[in-house]
Amino acid sequence: MELYKSRGFSEFFQDTFAFIKQNGKHFFREYFIINGIFLLVLAVLGYFFTKFYSDFVFGSILNNKSTTLLDEYLNDNFVLFMAMVFVFVIVAIIAGIVSYAFPFIYLKLYNHNSGTNFETRDILKAYKANLGKLFTFILCCFLIGIPMLIIFSIGALILTVTIIGIMALPLLAGAFMLFYGMALMEYLEGEKGIWECYPYSWKLLKSKFWAAVGSVGLFYLIVYIIQNIISIIPYFFGMASMFTTVQDGPSNEDLGATMTVVMLAIFFLTFFVSAVLGNVVQLNQGIVFYSLKEDKENINTKSVIDQIGSGE
Repeated sequence: MELYKSRGFSEFFQDTFAFIKQNGKHFFREYFIINGIFLLVLAVLGYFFTKFYSDFVFGSILNNKSTTLLDEYLNDNFVLFMAMVFVFVIVAIIAGIVSYAFPFIYLKLYNHNSGTNFETRDILKAYKANLGKLFTFILCCFLIGIPMLIIFSIGALILTVTIIGIMALPLLAGAFMLFYGMALMEYLEGEKGIWECYPYSWKLLKSKFWAAVGSVGLFYLIVYIIQNIISIIPYFFGMASMFTTVQDGPSNEDLGATMTVVMLAIFFLTFFVSAVLGNVVQLNQGIVFYSLKEDKENINTKSVIDQIGSGE
């Protein structure tokens, strides 16, 4: 698939799914190879936090014990608990940066290699080459984050006044995420400095504002709906199991175990699904970026003309 191609609203959708259909196996294989260790550590830590919370909360409630047991346990194991929190936060930050940048680095390599003719080591080399840029980008995002957050909050507050406005919140979120995503993709291209990429991203965004923002916003809405549906499914099974247990004369341990299983199932399902769907949204942002960049700079058109002129 040619990334540098002029597209409209419908093509943003169609080509995103077409890209996943053609290259999804290679994309997600490389994603889980690169991010697997971070996701595994986060999943394990998340498992212990979830199990710890559910055991204490549901155990205390069902056994009529004081909820101050949680405070007592944390006080007795404060150092261990803070160490786990610290490790979780550090790993989460690293994993977030690596995971967020992956689709954009992948698309860059895909474009430069005219397809999936690259391997894991090539992606790792790209990460290594762009490590400084990634941290520079994160730092600059924090610097402009406060005014952007104020603008976003004002916009969200205005939209929440009406029901139609609430339904438009995904468009607002899509606009901000697309702005940041396109700035990073342009920065990774290596042709501009970091402070040049933000105004360039805005120029691209407003060139086809409603088509671009509408596409990304709808993807966010679809992802939100899917995540909620998937997270609700274990609740239904858990509630059904609890009612069955109640009819059979349950013990408090049985109810606590049921709720623990439900919470763990929800955690792992939403964790995995969020990772996959998050990549789908970012791939859509990448398709939008290369399309708008082609409209502005005619990169592919010029390349075709050059090839014709050279007799290829």
